[in-house]
Parts: sequence; structure tokens; C-alpha cells
Amino acid sequence: MKTGRVVMHQFESALLFNNPAGDSHARMVPVYLPPSYATSPERRFPVVYVLTGFTGRGRMLLNDNPWSPALDERMDRLISSGGCGEMILVMPDCFTRFGGSQYLNSTATGGYMDHIVTELVPFVDRAYRTLASREHRGVVGKSSGGYGAWVMAMMHPEIFGAMAAHSGDCYFEYCYRPDIPKFLSAVQAAGGIEKWFAAFQGKIQKKHEDLTVLNILGMAAAYSPSPAIPPFGIDFPCDFDTGVFRDDVCDRWLKLDPFQMLDEQRYADALRQMKLVYFDCGTRDEWHLHLGARLMSRK
Repeated sequence: MKTGRVVMHQFESALLFNNPAGDSHARMVPVYLPPSYATSPERRFPVVYVLTGFTGRGRMLLNDNPWSPALDERMDRLISSGGCGEMILVMPDCFTRFGGSQYLNSTATGGYMDHIVTELVPFVDRAYRTLASREHRGVVGKSSGGYGAWVMAMMHPEIFGAMAAHSGDCYFEYCYRPDIPKFLSAVQAAGGIEKWFAAFQGKIQKKHEDLTVLNILGMAAAYSPSPAIPPFGIDFPCDFDTGVFRDDVCDRWLKLDPFQMLDEQRYADALRQMKLVYFDCGTRDEWHLHLGARLMSRK
């Protein structure tokens, strides 16, 4: 079986330099080159940007696990078996100290959508023999990465010509609201969001319930940043004292829900321009994303 290779790029982002969350602007970005890249020097290839889920970054797609092949191994097997054509895969790192960026621009975390669209895409097209047009460029992701695929396609159809979302965040009333009371209880028990986050950062091993709380913090950083609000420049969808939902903040979240975004003509038109719109989800999803996927399909 012919195999491709992975090149690791230490990418220093001008857009992420001095970002508000204090995360490093230097990101390790793996790029998978298919088998024929080395043997056919005149050939150019389509490119797919592969987005990881919440708390993930590109390198995790290459984790060595004897029971679950890494992404490069999967691609080698697919290409060798004729299951797919050859393509370049780019695995961005859009992790933040709040667990992720949702691949959006936010005053609480930084310009992660712009980082991909205006920095990584031109860099890859300069560095490699790509078919450098939207017709040959796609975006795919899982979970929060699936959400990123939705919004990248909707907001930048001039860059991406195809998208696929696997268990992508959508229909926020189902996928986030049930966890907000858990978030609130943990924050109250810790004595506030700042104290909770400090304790979380100090834990050597993060538990599932910790990540449930972090998820709501991370979503608020992406969907409702508010620079004037201490300590993180983030507004939250509930009152920390009573737990009542705050409609003004909830509305900000919903405006970035792919299900709601489809009601805007520009976003619906953007998806109609795609060569492919593909999405799926398992039927027992922990965050009810299978219901969101059905609703997206119906709409």
C-alpha cells in the first residue's frame, strides 16, 4: 500500500498574536500529503480542512492508537482501496484556554475564523501544489468542528465549495440548555466563575463533569463575548444568582446557531452554492445533536 506523509508546520499567526485569552499565537498545524504528491510533481490536489471537536486540536487526529487508525492511516487505506481520491488534509489548531473557539472570531478568544480563512488557506496554497479555488476546497469537522464546518461554509462560500459536519453543534436549545443548570451549580459551589476556572486549571486530571462546565464557558466565550465584563470579557446566558435565562444573551447565541442562521437568505444561499453539503449524527447523541441534524435536514 502506498502511503502519504504528514508535514508538521509551526505556524506563527499574526492574527492570534496577543490574543485576549492569552493563548500562544504559535500553532502546530499538521498537513497530510497523499501518496502521489511525491511521485507526480506536476499534479495539483484538492484540499480539505479538518476541524476537531471541543478541547481538541489538529494533532489529536494523528494520535497513535492500535484500535483506531490515525487520520493519515485512514486516508492511506481509503485512497489505496479506491474509497476516495487523493487530497491534501490540513488540521488547524484553534484550541483556547476555554477549550476551543468554535472557529469563530471573538473578542474573548481571538480571530480564529479569520486565522483559517486569511492566514492558513493562503499559506497552504503557497506552500503546496493545491487546486487553489473554492471548487476544490472543502471543510469538515466533528462536534464543535462540525459546527465550524457549518459556519465556515455559511460565512465564507467564496473560500469553501463543500462541507461536511459530523455531529455538528446545532439547535442550541437542545444541545446547550440542558447543561446550563449543571454549569450554574458548579460555578455557585466554587464561589464564582473565576474561582471555578482557577480550580479547573489546577486539576491534573479533568473529569467529565468538569468538561461539562467548561463547555458552557467555552460556548459563552465564542457566542457572547463582552469585553467590559470581568473577569474574562464574557457574558453568560443565565443569571449566576437565580439561574434565570437572560433573553438578550440567549438571543446572541441563537443568532450563531446554524439552524437559525438558515433563516437568513445570505447563509441559505451560501449553502446552495456548495458542491456538497453533508451532515450526519448517531441516534443516541449525548447532546441531542441527532435531533438538531434532523431539524437541519427538514429546514
